[in-house]
Amino acid sequence: MRRWLSKAETALGNHSDRLNAINIFPVADGDTGTNLYLTVRSAAEALDTLDAAVTDVGEVLAHAGQAAMEKARGNSGTLFSVFLCAAAEPMRGHQRLSANLLATALHRAQIRAWTALSDPVPGTMLSIMEAAAVAAAEIDSLHPGDDSNHALGVTLDAAVAAALAAVVDTEAQLDALQAASVVDAGGVGMLLIFDCLRSVVLGEELQGELLDGLSGYDVQSPHIHTAMPVDDGVEVMCTISLSPLDAATLRQHLDEMGDSVIMSQVGGGEAPDGTYRWRVHVHVPTPGPAVELIRSLGTPTEISISALAEATDPNAPSGSGTAGDVSAGPGTAHQLGQDHATDLVDTMDFGGHER
Repeated sequence: MRRWLSKAETALGNHSDRLNAINIFPVADGDTGTNLYLTVRSAAEALDTLDAAVTDVGEVLAHAGQAAMEKARGNSGTLFSVFLCAAAEPMRGHQRLSANLLATALHRAQIRAWTALSDPVPGTMLSIMEAAAVAAAEIDSLHPGDDSNHALGVTLDAAVAAALAAVVDTEAQLDALQAASVVDAGGVGMLLIFDCLRSVVLGEELQGELLDGLSGYDVQSPHIHTAMPVDDGVEVMCTISLSPLDAATLRQHLDEMGDSVIMSQVGGGEAPDGTYRWRVHVHVPTPGPAVELIRSLGTPTEISISALAEATDPNAPSGSGTAGDVSAGPGTAHQLGQDHATDLVDTMDFGGHER
């Protein structure tokens, strides 16, 4: 699990530029590659500090998922964090991965990711998660009780193959992707993450030809998102402790204010005061009303506010990484994103007006 997330961090760093280039859904902000990279990096770094004596697979993944959730970036990063936290649950108490355990974890994780969104859309990374889970379940049903390494390898092969087919299908599932002749960026990122898991479990290299021929993914292909209409809204993210009723209220009002609403519980279960920790994500026209609503229900932490149109320039920091360069682009984008969010918070009175 440690090697999986470390390899996924490197792979996403190497591919962030192309993922950004084809990122046009739900908004053409060209940052999916950066967001996934930074989120997975948070998960991998959390495991660098986890005691090496911890060998419970579920405990390791839960620790990584918690860190990823707290620092998740964008739709894609938030959904991957939800996926990771949910996958950890059935793995608790186990010290090795088996075909059945993988199938169970993938099933739990894809359901949790679908339900985290107020308005889940097929043709996105959700479909790739689902395809991998279905394929793993089918293999497991053919070999019930087989906990051999061979069965695990066959299951991983099937999951990655199904994920690839689902990525290809995304182009026809969403009008925006079909019009631009690209596949879904988040879907490709999720495919890479699955192939990294296959690679470390089987002791093989990543499948170099896996992404060959994907629409819009050639190195020579243009940055598709730059030709798309500019979205003037902002992305608001935070973590907050709320009762189930207040969480439902927040989701309802955020749905009315904007879109791309994602809410998922962040580990730990119920607190003594009856609240749960939630990670919140929403796209809104202006941050003021959303932040005011959130603060009326509790005290948010890890607040992040960023302009959706910020990354439409392919030379901007969040899209500046090149193949093979993990640190130059995404790391810079992370710092600039933090500074920008701080500036926005400092200049708003949370009534929607600049000071």
